[in-house]
Amino acid sequence: MLGVPPALTAATGMDTFVQAIEPYVSTNRNDITDGQCLQAIKLVEESLREAVSNGENLEARTKMVEAEMLGGMAFNNADLGYVHAMAHQLGGQYDAPHGVCCAILLPIVERFNLVACPDRFADLAVAMGENIDGLSIRAAADKAIDAMQQLNDDVGIPRSIKDLGADPKDFELMAENALKDGNAFSNPRKATKQQIVELFQQAYDAK
Repeated sequence: MLGVPPALTAATGMDTFVQAIEPYVSTNRNDITDGQCLQAIKLVEESLREAVSNGENLEARTKMVEAEMLGGMAFNNADLGYVHAMAHQLGGQYDAPHGVCCAILLPIVERFNLVACPDRFADLAVAMGENIDGLSIRAAADKAIDAMQQLNDDVGIPRSIKDLGADPKDFELMAENALKDGNAFSNPRKATKQQIVELFQQAYDAK
């Protein structure tokens, strides 16, 4: 892993991150998976930027391996959500890297999900190292979404699915298939097909 290029490190590292975020807000979560998710998120926050910047840093690489293991254990028990359901459509439609698809969609989809469980997102803000002292639950939850986007920016993930070759004419079919994806059923907030189309459009328009 020490020789893996920065872009691939960022893409796979962000997939690890998403695989820890989604089970934490999943409808199938439990106390065991919660602990796995929170620790994985902390490890990613501590190490992914360094692993991307300096791939030969053995400590950073080791922490990312540990994060991936914990996230994998969590999502295999608590499942995922719309980020992965939608990312599968993006990757399949445009032959785009899975981790990049997940990363771009993460802050957009989780902002949609936030109203369903703001207290869980406040927990995520703390796990990501954000100071939420004196903030309302909703304000703390918003900080979690901002921190997700910041991590994307820091490791060089593009903001728009336009950069992956996405075309709005495909969004209707992609949304329909996303709602059939096995990961969709454990998402904390249920969406209509039109809402999924709108999420794809937000990801397309993002700057």
